[in-house]
Order: sequence, then C-alpha cells, then structure tokens
Amino acid sequence: MNHIPCIILVTGIMASGKSTVAQLLSEHFDKSVHLRGDVFRKMIVNDRKEVHPDADKDELNQLRLRYRLTAQAAETYVKDGFTVIVQDVVVGPMLNEFISYISYRPFYVVVLCPDPDVVAQREAERTKTGYGIWSVSALDNVLRQETPRTGMWLDSSQLTAEETVDEILMRVEKEALV
Repeated sequence: MNHIPCIILVTGIMASGKSTVAQLLSEHFDKSVHLRGDVFRKMIVNDRKEVHPDADKDELNQLRLRYRLTAQAAETYVKDGFTVIVQDVVVGPMLNEFISYISYRPFYVVVLCPDPDVVAQREAERTKTGYGIWSVSALDNVLRQETPRTGMWLDSSQLTAEETVDEILMRVEKEALV
C-alpha cells in the first residue's frame, strides 16, 4: 500500500475481529491512528441510547452523531498527515451515511464478514460481552442482507488476525476504495 495518508474504515459485526485487526493494521504505518468510533458512544454520561434491532428515531440520531464525530476526528487526523484506521460497527443502510460524512480521499472501506458460527465462538471466548440486545444471527443478517456491497468484503473465518491484515494490505487499494 502506498504511503499517502488515508482513512480506512474497518467494520463488521461485534466479535468479527475489528479491534484486533484495526490495531494491527494501524501498526503497519509510520504515522497512524487507530480510531475507535465506539468511544464517542461511551462518552455520553446521561441519556445514552443503545441501538436496538427496532431502533427508534432517537437511537438512530445518536448513532448518526457518533458516526459524524468519528468522521470529523478521522478527517482532522488525516489532514495532519496520519493514516487513520477507523474501527466501528457500521452496518445496514448506515454504511452509506457514514461514507457520506467522509469527504477526504483516499478513503477505503473494509467489511469483515466471518461466518456467524465463528463469530459466536469468538464472542464466547472473549472476556467482554458485545451481544445482549442483539443476537449474532440478527446482526449478521443486517450485515449480509441490508448493508450495501461497498468496499472490500473479507471472510476472515479461517484467517488469523495477522493473515487478515496481510490480506487487507494486499487488496485494499484495488477493492476497498470508495
């Protein structure tokens, strides 16, 4: 991959490997940022809205706020010469909205889409719990049925995190540009 500062969104459902892959990917660049979009959700102290499968207007508006803040932070870093690896759950029609918040180019989208059984196994083996409101199958359905086929989709079911990063670096410029 060239060394021009860029933004790379690493998305997928919870326990798909986003955090690990984004961290490892960011370590491949001399000047980089691993931006965890979920941090903006966690900053809300009172009246934080968790997005449910039947999300209402307030939940979706707060999700959009999180995505706009993430996009603004990413653009601020990249304009100062950093390659920014954004990591967040951006699935369904919201992917196009998120993309619209990023005006800087080059901008790449990588969608991790391991098999839902693999995700369920990874979730069971982690110390943190991502699922509760959602089930793996419900969120995976949103990913596979409602998410626009934008960017590079990577089934990382049989790949280690390092192999996933290698695959991204090999394919991102040709397949992930938006």
